[in-house]
Amino acid sequence: MNWNSILFDWNQVRAFLATAEEGSFSAAARVLNTSQPTISRQISALESSLKATLVERSVTGQTLTPTGQELLDHVRVMGEAATLVSMVADRQSQEVSGNVVLTATDLMSAAILPKVLRPLRDTAPAITIRIVESNDNQNLIMREADIAIRHVRPQEPELIARHVGDLRSNLYAARGYLDKAGRPHTIREVADLAFIGIPEPDYLVEALQNMGIPVQADRFVIQPHSSMVAWEMVKAGHGVSMLPAFLGETEPGIETVFADVPSMEFPIWLVTHKELRTSSRIRTVFDTLAIQLQAVANERR
Repeated sequence: MNWNSILFDWNQVRAFLATAEEGSFSAAARVLNTSQPTISRQISALESSLKATLVERSVTGQTLTPTGQELLDHVRVMGEAATLVSMVADRQSQEVSGNVVLTATDLMSAAILPKVLRPLRDTAPAITIRIVESNDNQNLIMREADIAIRHVRPQEPELIARHVGDLRSNLYAARGYLDKAGRPHTIREVADLAFIGIPEPDYLVEALQNMGIPVQADRFVIQPHSSMVAWEMVKAGHGVSMLPAFLGETEPGIETVFADVPSMEFPIWLVTHKELRTSSRIRTVFDTLAIQLQAVANERR
């Protein structure tokens, strides 16, 4: 098919691109902040204009046809170009107002951002902060977020990152749980406790084993995606979890599981796209966050 001879409706193309990358109409609708029927209608309209089927619909989901796969390579280029145009326009704006999308883990969003964003409300009240609580890495390159707070340094060359500090974490449990399960007398006995951690906890298992705790994956009896849920499970007495010291050391009824277990350090990286760093409002939020997060990391070590 000669794609160069066809005029595209960008909204239809964007719906197709989001569906292809997210894997379903519903996921594409969430990314584009619209409805699933709208996504379906836009793709149907695109298929009608092209006189070709791009997406196979079934009860198990949506998959691209060979024609859809061929078109995908072209519309990805269009998507990247549209993103760069938006970034260049954003970079030229020097007015310290407008929306900034900030993504961070749910624990960071709930426990730390309320404090660190307070000075920004005083210095730049015209900026609106949209917070995306997510434990997944949002795609800054495609503008799913303007600024991300991450615990891993990004590798993409399009991104710039600043290390603003580290958060100390330890194994904590409710006093009632340890009264019932028994407090460990050796670091090896820690492995016999019930653990609360992320799904597929192989990373945590390896890290704990490297610390001298021979825990196995089957000891992770509750595996929430949310760090805040893990924290609530610990407070309710379900088991042990690796949590930031600023939570475990200030909550009544919570105690360190075993004093000789070394702390874990979680780095805090502040990340944005290099094109956005020269936008006045992005720079204002980025610099304020850097100062405030560094202060939080220093006071909570």
